[in-house]
Amino acid sequence: MAHTARPPLCLLASGVLFQAAAVSGCGPAEDPEQGRATETIADRPLLEDVSAAVGLAFSHYPGATGEHFFLEPVGAGAALFDYDGDGDLDVYLVQSGDIPGASKGQPLIPLDANTPDGNRLFRNDLDADGKLHFSDVTEVAGVGDRGYGMGVAVGDVDNDGDPDLYVTNFGANVFYRNDGDGRFTDVTTVSGADDRRWNTSAAFLDYDNDGDLDLFVAAYVVFTVKGNKTCFSNDGRRDFCSPESFKPTTDRLFRNDGNFRFTDVTAVAGLDQVSGKGLGVTVADFDGDGRDDIYVANDQWPNHLLLNEGDGRFRETGVMAGSAYNATGEVEASMGVTAGDFDGDGDPDLFMTHLRGQTNTLYRNEGGGQFFDVTDRLQLGAASRPYTGFGTAWFDLENDGDLDLFIANGAVTLVRGAPKGDPYPYAEPNQLFLNEAGRFTDISDRAGPDLNIAEISRGAAFGDVDNDGDTDVLVSNNYGPARLLLNRAADAGQSLVVTLRGTDSPRDGSGALLTLVFEDGSEIRRRAGSDGSYLSAGDLRVVLGLAAGSAPRHLRVRWSSGLEEIFPLTLRTGLSAIVEGAGQSPED
Repeated sequence: MAHTARPPLCLLASGVLFQAAAVSGCGPAEDPEQGRATETIADRPLLEDVSAAVGLAFSHYPGATGEHFFLEPVGAGAALFDYDGDGDLDVYLVQSGDIPGASKGQPLIPLDANTPDGNRLFRNDLDADGKLHFSDVTEVAGVGDRGYGMGVAVGDVDNDGDPDLYVTNFGANVFYRNDGDGRFTDVTTVSGADDRRWNTSAAFLDYDNDGDLDLFVAAYVVFTVKGNKTCFSNDGRRDFCSPESFKPTTDRLFRNDGNFRFTDVTAVAGLDQVSGKGLGVTVADFDGDGRDDIYVANDQWPNHLLLNEGDGRFRETGVMAGSAYNATGEVEASMGVTAGDFDGDGDPDLFMTHLRGQTNTLYRNEGGGQFFDVTDRLQLGAASRPYTGFGTAWFDLENDGDLDLFIANGAVTLVRGAPKGDPYPYAEPNQLFLNEAGRFTDISDRAGPDLNIAEISRGAAFGDVDNDGDTDVLVSNNYGPARLLLNRAADAGQSLVVTLRGTDSPRDGSGALLTLVFEDGSEIRRRAGSDGSYLSAGDLRVVLGLAAGSAPRHLRVRWSSGLEEIFPLTLRTGLSAIVEGAGQSPED
């Protein structure tokens, strides 16, 4: 196996090993007067698709044969995670395939050679010169589930240093334990964490603060293949039905009892009384009480804000918190969702994607878990109305410290004006929004041709795939190829890329809140976690962008165990491994 390209090592005064990211050494940063020119955004492609060039050959098939089963347009997701511990991000892609229980028919679109049976794992063989290449290691790793795939969640469930996989399906899910030798073992049955309904997004979190990761699994609607309904578009053509044609159901929470044994605590947690049509899930401390809460994006159903009461129970507060309906009091077709502190006021805000004709929605956290819809005020409304959004995330495109937005689009009902000869007319271009002083500018037309390809995008996973210190985007398409979009906007930027190692907290650092404090007193906050977006899991490392001329003072970490500590910084850029308990007390 090729070795990951790693920048030169530097030892900080705090005793923490850092590696310079996107710079040639460990000396001072570039002159602030020579900061990133505005021509970076104006003149260069910002995201470049390299999937074909790097051997990432995968195409999704939803089982579409013209019957318009409600399942077909929903999947599928993707994950970025370091399964083999070599320091770079590998790729897991979820396949759907023939619909179980339906008669196998002729695909609407001919399948290409990159359409596999089952999910696929691609190992990242990033070399010492920074050149990317991926190798398909699915069979060796034993993770090629052939269920009708939806999503994937990533977390170090047994705290052994290796990330494990939970795959959601229409039907039985699959739990893969990472054995640390390049192989996985299917532990679904012994884990007790299966759910044989139609599951979508899932998320790992330590809801009971006992130091290991529990599992939340969203469920969509009550659906059977035999119960599929017949629906039509406005012009009389056969089309997919809306979720309003099907009944809601409940999500599930599984408590980790150790040794890969889980207990279904849905009823104990009070979640059996909360029904919905869950598609997207994100986790954050929305009310600032030090405990992770859960937000569920429901499709044409009020969204759920599940506040962690700290006694094993959750309280659903979406309506009272102002995050269940949009500003006009309507439910929306919520699909993807992401949480992040876009306005720098110290609490996580919510952004979610919706159906064409609606707007995507930005709920600003006003403090204490109370939200206000500021979508139109911040210029995110009109630009989203022509599209149907799915995977999304707050991420710092330019490494300037501001959170920008990526949106993966693809319709679920016939695209207006689509020719009648198109057998699957649901393709739409993706979108990119730049955060400019708290307002958002649609820069999709300037992001480069690879962003503007019209496809049926669904999942989106975010992480630094080529280890150059910025955030790249992996997009999964319904009935189409996976796309790896490398970030070219931040080539001249600088960042801290932080890997967390919990001791009393989950070992992978999930749930930790990082605050980068600058010499001028300003701060940026990021949460460590792989959840959010849509059916997908992202990099657990945290990329902290540094604007030109900024001078970081220290990194403050609040672990999920409740421990808060400070790590002094003496470098402008770096890649670090932060260990719980190795920092300084905030009182020192």
